[in-house]
Amino acid sequence: MWWLLWVLAALLVLFCCVDVWYFLRVAVVILQAWFQPPVWDVTAEQVLTARVTPHDIDMCHMNNARYLRECDFARFSLYVRNGVFKAVRALGGALVVGATTIRYRRALCIGESYELRSRIVSWDDKAFFLEQRFVSAKDGLVCAVMYCKQSVIRSSPDKIMQYLCKRKVEQPEFPEDLQHWVNFISASSQALRAESGLEEKNK
Repeated sequence: MWWLLWVLAALLVLFCCVDVWYFLRVAVVILQAWFQPPVWDVTAEQVLTARVTPHDIDMCHMNNARYLRECDFARFSLYVRNGVFKAVRALGGALVVGATTIRYRRALCIGESYELRSRIVSWDDKAFFLEQRFVSAKDGLVCAVMYCKQSVIRSSPDKIMQYLCKRKVEQPEFPEDLQHWVNFISASSQALRAESGLEEKNK
């Protein structure tokens, strides 16, 4: 009897201190992607289907932060299927989110089904740039679109692409809207470095 109380107490502490459901969802997403057919075209779009649940909502529509959370899971699935995770591990690198921006166009309401379409659009020397779209299954409207800068640590997108494709891969051109965002990130970074005095220290 005592062991059951200890287990319940440990679970209570765990759920109070850690976002357990997040990590469980990550494990499920990765396992599902592992058993799905691989995607040989690294830049191909991957589509996940989902539905807005009571856990996702505020005021009967999807909470703004939930869009970003769902994008996390979709990227995990994408990287497992297209081999990016495998390449990153083999090269001793790591992936971190460097920046995101999202545009909300129409609310996804409770019970509404949607597709989350994710793809790598292009890359530079230090990061991949992805587009992720929330598309209503009801009428095909793009309800939200997010861009993500996925920074590569201790490696580079070029090395990852060469590892996966066994050859040098030319990066696709940046669409105009994405290029504007990339320019904004660069300008913001330079301004913050100047504000903190880093540019003077590096001279």
